[in-house]
Amino acid sequence: MIMQLGSYEIHIEIVRKNNKNIYFRFKDDGILYVTCNRFVSEREVRRLIQTNEKALLKMYEKFLKQSENNNYFYYLGEPYTIVIDDSVKKVFIDQDMIYTNSEKMLDKWYKTEALKIFEERLKAQVVNFNDIPEFTWKIRKMTTRWGVNNVTKRVITLNSELLKKDVTLIDYVIVHELCHFYEANHSSRFWAQVEKRYPYYKLARKRLRVE
Repeated sequence: MIMQLGSYEIHIEIVRKNNKNIYFRFKDDGILYVTCNRFVSEREVRRLIQTNEKALLKMYEKFLKQSENNNYFYYLGEPYTIVIDDSVKKVFIDQDMIYTNSEKMLDKWYKTEALKIFEERLKAQVVNFNDIPEFTWKIRKMTTRWGVNNVTKRVITLNSELLKKDVTLIDYVIVHELCHFYEANHSSRFWAQVEKRYPYYKLARKRLRVE
């Protein structure tokens, strides 16, 4: 069925199961899937959608924004259109397009760039710290954290997805993790250490949550 949410016409698929609660979810196809008990009528589903219209509209607009972002390749905060060309020997950027001969080549290039740029930014920021121990660092794709500092093992892990953000946000995450060598928690003392080296840390945190 189709319903109006704000200015959008939304396709709705009802999935009936034996669960007690009702769940709303937008999937990659843009359809609103409503999972409910098999005894819930279509009329009741419509009523619940209308009751929760504001929240569902917010969910749908978030889905639209994410879909738009997925159409681009982000590198250091800038969006690029991917152009796949069999004749390309190595990845290169020209204006707002990034050229590659395959996704595999692009993935390899991305990992190499992440290692190079993260190392550059680590070197640029570590000079602002005194009396921190020798440490190692690595890259890993993470879903819920931009960076992690294992203080005991002295290993900093940076999220490979961070390369999609601009350099100022990369610097913030690095400063944040380095400050954990002074304070392992997120106390006021920790944030004072961060602010000393990155005065606009609150704005950076907000951008990383929103973007």
